[in-house]
Amino acid sequence: MLRVRELSVRFQTVGGSCTAVDRVSFDLERGGSLALVGESGSGKTSIALSLMGLLPPGAAASGRVELQGRNLADLTGRELARVRGRQMAMVFHDPLAALNPVLRAGTQIGECLRLHRSLAGHAAREEIGRVLRRVGLDAAVARLYPHQLSGGMRQRVLIAMALACGPALLVADEPSSSLDPVTRAAMVDLLRTLRREEGIALLVATHDPGLAAALCERIAVLYGGRIVEQAPAADLLSEPRHPYTAGLWNSLPPELGAARAGRLRPIPGSPPDPWIRSTGCRFRDRCARADGDCAQSEPELIASGRDHQSACFHPLEAA
Repeated sequence: MLRVRELSVRFQTVGGSCTAVDRVSFDLERGGSLALVGESGSGKTSIALSLMGLLPPGAAASGRVELQGRNLADLTGRELARVRGRQMAMVFHDPLAALNPVLRAGTQIGECLRLHRSLAGHAAREEIGRVLRRVGLDAAVARLYPHQLSGGMRQRVLIAMALACGPALLVADEPSSSLDPVTRAAMVDLLRTLRREEGIALLVATHDPGLAAALCERIAVLYGGRIVEQAPAADLLSEPRHPYTAGLWNSLPPELGAARAGRLRPIPGSPPDPWIRSTGCRFRDRCARADGDCAQSEPELIASGRDHQSACFHPLEAA
């Protein structure tokens, strides 16, 4: 359903330009799920915004993005606006900033219904109530303003807005970043239920591998704007092949209430500076397995097992 090929995103400023996303390719089947995982600055949000045509001024995307066989790059702004909300929708990571503070929740959901489904009056109010109940909220929430809602309720209102017009693709950018653990678990259950019952394809951008595994069947790991590894979620969590993926997993604290096996093992160093383009593997300065080959050329994403790909000259061995 979603086919992304050689997607790049560049930001132009008075100080020059930098590449936030560099030739990223992936596929997402109808009703499937994929998580983009990586540190801050790895390119996750830039990919999500470029798919939606919502990149900020000064940013430009290149490559090919096909949604249901239609190249989004060929669409005019007006045509893309008709696709956005109707065929694909996005849940933003900060619901308080994403919602209009001076409009009631129902008004904001109703705007989607009016623009894409031509619903108004009683029919719109009925649909607003139905969508709110679908995400676990009372229909009375439609009369409330964003500041009158809790963080979890705001997130559910955003999900209701995204679902109002029955999109085939839902993009979620850090959907649990502002939620407490109990509300986060409820949000995960909601998204999994919606995906199972309504057949929506789900693309999640997150720095949390646990959330990625809970929501998605596949995970793609991003580093420095490139996909360095992708595989089914269970395989990637149990047998990572790229040293960065293994380092990312080893940096995670134990689950709440679980015994700590020892000290955390953070990845040394810092992510690459996007303003500086260098040859070779982008992870080599932080990798204990790097050698002269890693400084000469950048490894390509190749098969390293059944349905498993990694971009490393010295991948970790499978157990």
